[in-house]
Amino acid sequence: PARLIIFDIYENNAYAIEQELKSTCPDLPLTVLIGSVRDSRRLDDVFRKYRPDIVYHAAAHKHVPLMEHNCCEAIENNVFGTLNTVELSEKYSVERFMMVSTDKAVNPTNIMGASKRLCEMVIQTFDYMVKEKKLGNLPLLYTHAEDSGETDTLKECQYAETEFVAVRFGNVLGSNGSVIPLFKKQIAAGGPITVTH
Repeated sequence: PARLIIFDIYENNAYAIEQELKSTCPDLPLTVLIGSVRDSRRLDDVFRKYRPDIVYHAAAHKHVPLMEHNCCEAIENNVFGTLNTVELSEKYSVERFMMVSTDKAVNPTNIMGASKRLCEMVIQTFDYMVKEKKLGNLPLLYTHAEDSGETDTLKECQYAETEFVAVRFGNVLGSNGSVIPLFKKQIAAGGPITVTH
């Protein structure tokens, strides 16, 4: 890529990825930024400055038991963070937006799965509205454009062509939030393994 931008709320992960990429791809133009998808002002600054062509959106709270006890945080981060990122992708004419979802979004039985299903519905709605040239029919969550002197709205983005896609992952071996690292710890400690079904 001409430039790879890593945007993460957790600086330890961002730092680790930055160090790995500097080691394995020393010629890669790399920018590492800290921020949250909840903060539409920060996101707008990033989109305005870097004008990304492709966005891979993987920001989410994904630990099922924690989200059961922190429902509002799951919705605010997963759903509204996704909506912020989607709206700004449209505003800045991103070519393709890909969101990482979860198998738990299929007939969800928990808050985390339900929040990710809502994210998928946001993606599907925007993709449909872009293809049908009806983007101006959507309400705008991004409410502080006036603060920066801008007047862009989704109505003015009617001819945008961003492709919105969601992909569902299951438990990816070794990924953060996967049950696999938990099983490995349980095995190392002599068990038992907490298989629930």
